[in-house]
Amino acid sequence: MTAAATDTVTGLPLRLPAPAPGWELAADVCVVGSGVAGLCVALHARAAGLSVAVVTKVRVDAGSTRWAQGGIAAVLDPADSPEAHARDTEVAGVGLCEPEAVSVLVSEGPDRLRQLMDWGAAFDRDPSGRLLLTREGGHSADRIVHAGGDATGSEVQRALQDAVRADPGVTLVEHAMVLDLLTDADGRAAGVTLHVLGEGSADGVGAVRARAVVLATGGMGQVYAATTNPAVSTGDGVALGLRAGAVATDLEFVQFHPTSLYLGPDVRGQQPLVSEALRGEGAVLRDGAGERFMLGVHPLAELAPRDVVAKAITRVQLRDGVDHVQLDARAVPDVARRFPTITARCRAAGIDPVTQLIPVTPAAHYASGGLVTDLAGRTTVPGLYACGEVACTGVHGANRLASNSLLEGLVFAARIGAELAERLPPAQPVRAREAAPSGLLDAAGRRRVTDTMSARVGALRSGGGLAEATRTLAALAAGLGDGVGGTSPGVAGWEATDLLTVASALALAAAAREETRGCHWREDHPETEEAWRVHLDVRLDEDGQLRVDRRPVGTPVVQPW
Repeated sequence: MTAAATDTVTGLPLRLPAPAPGWELAADVCVVGSGVAGLCVALHARAAGLSVAVVTKVRVDAGSTRWAQGGIAAVLDPADSPEAHARDTEVAGVGLCEPEAVSVLVSEGPDRLRQLMDWGAAFDRDPSGRLLLTREGGHSADRIVHAGGDATGSEVQRALQDAVRADPGVTLVEHAMVLDLLTDADGRAAGVTLHVLGEGSADGVGAVRARAVVLATGGMGQVYAATTNPAVSTGDGVALGLRAGAVATDLEFVQFHPTSLYLGPDVRGQQPLVSEALRGEGAVLRDGAGERFMLGVHPLAELAPRDVVAKAITRVQLRDGVDHVQLDARAVPDVARRFPTITARCRAAGIDPVTQLIPVTPAAHYASGGLVTDLAGRTTVPGLYACGEVACTGVHGANRLASNSLLEGLVFAARIGAELAERLPPAQPVRAREAAPSGLLDAAGRRRVTDTMSARVGALRSGGGLAEATRTLAALAAGLGDGVGGTSPGVAGWEATDLLTVASALALAAAAREETRGCHWREDHPETEEAWRVHLDVRLDEDGQLRVDRRPVGTPVVQPW
């Protein structure tokens, strides 16, 4: 069943232009990414006795995990239950969560959290030593653990990278951008090509040979002009997967965090996050007149699901012709001590949250969709796994529930580790690379991609705007160079090309879904419709054309390898 007819994008590359690898290393498992998902996969693979190469784009700690101010959701209170956690997750997901995946998340999550603590992560506790549990948007119980008040991600990252660095069976390759998948004669993943600054040949292009490849590259927030994601989040994993023939799902569901710190109209790229944990402790949203506008919008007011809060803020901004609203944390007890990271970032911008209102606005935050996987983390390409934000396990549906993201990385990394321990085949020779369409977007084209996405495929969408975005992105794809006689292959051009690929797939899916659901908001189709209770699968054909197909919830797309 094909999605509604819409403009498409053709001419996207199936391979990034790059020199042949000038160096090579081998491991049983190649993990691309060094956040919670990637490092947990590495540790589980090592526990199974497998050698691991962890490839990370800049430094091991430069990804999204360390920026996570919120916590990890898990049922630890006897008064809570996995069933309640599942219900909250599915309510937030607005009918598109996969029930089996949600069941796995909520039932296995507590043990995975305890394992994380065994690996050295320390969470906030009361004077008696009991874990402090708090509540965030969309949760019906106190089930969120934090570290350092608002520095959970930093503590998780510290513990995992310490454990990985202490293991001689892990080869860490930093400052490396993954390029494309290597395959064997049967089409199974057999490694990746990558660029490492200063390694091997002058251009740094090399290869990691492996019996399995696990993509844990994080999100794609940099496809927008304003995002809470770090600079490394350029959608490299989804772009690689699409070029390799993998199916991506639910890409239209981009969660815009309601409260990023507004720094002015000309500031681009990563914006500081003002965690909803602050709202969980009593901070409220006010418009320019000082009125609390979330009262009456949702029974949970400021703690409504993120899409509800982001939409309400956007409506106020449109109504009043302003580019931000105010978060009032002045009544939060000991705000500077309890939220030191947020306080420091606000004060660096000239705002004291103890005495002043905090200017906030929605920013691209989390991709609920990604490369579709089964419950063992397998994608539709044999030998290629995906974990964390780059993956679509079916847990999040149309909108991720707060603090389920770190939990998802923990749970499904363990499942991938178990799969690798049981089913890893012997290494096979890499198949010679066949001719395939390639192309490179000039680095200067990146701004046109991000401006188009923010203006036409942001928190507020319409059919006309999405059609315009698709045409703009299609024109960029049609004009791609080959790196010969023009833009030379390099990180800037590769990142721009990956962004164009994921932006095109995202915009196409958003144009196809003619309804409002979760964090996909169509002003020309304002209602949620039962006919659209389907996943939208995106594929990149052999001719470089994107295609979108409907798939009913509960219907698997990953077949046994």
